[in-house]
Amino acid sequence: MALAEQISKEGIEASLDSQTLNDNENLEQYLTFMLAEEEYGVDILSVKEIRGWESVTPVPNSPKHIKGVINLRGTIVPIVDLREKFNLENVVYDTLTVVIVLGVTLGDEARVMGVVVDAVSDVYGVSLEKMQPAPDLDDNVDTKYIQGLAAVAEKMIVILDIDALLAGDMREHSAPGLVQ
Repeated sequence: MALAEQISKEGIEASLDSQTLNDNENLEQYLTFMLAEEEYGVDILSVKEIRGWESVTPVPNSPKHIKGVINLRGTIVPIVDLREKFNLENVVYDTLTVVIVLGVTLGDEARVMGVVVDAVSDVYGVSLEKMQPAPDLDDNVDTKYIQGLAAVAEKMIVILDIDALLAGDMREHSAPGLVQ
C-alpha cells in the first residue's frame, strides 16, 4: 500500500481527541509535521492531500528550496523543501519523507502548493486563547511566518502561517498560469 493511501486526511482527523474538541468549541485543528526533530503545524483546513515523496520536474532559475513541480491530476503544483527554506541541514529523502499539498491564498488568488517535510506527526486541537505569539528575538530572526507557539502534550509546536511563508516565493518566481 502506498504511503499516500496509508496516510489519509480522514485517518488523521480521526486521531483527534473528540472529548477535547467537545470541551472547547474555540479549538483550531493543526496538522503537525517534523523538520530536524522539531514539530511544526499548519491549519488542517489548508491541507488538501498528503503524499509520499516522488520525483519532481525541476524549474530552471528557481531558488534552491523550490524543488520543482508535479502534475497533480491536471494541476501544476510547485514543491518547496521546508528544510532548505528554513536553512536546516539537508537530508536524503526516504520512505518517511512526505509532501503536504496545501491550499494557500496569495493576495486574492487561491493556489495549490506542496511542502516537503521529514514526516507527518499528528493533528492537535489548539485553543486560540492558549496560543502564544512568536517571541520578539531580534532583527536577525524573522518571525512573520509564525502564527504562534502552542504547548501540546508537553511539547512546543511552532504554528506556521503557511500563506505568509509561501507567498514571497510565488510572487517572485511563478509564471502566470503556472499554478492553479
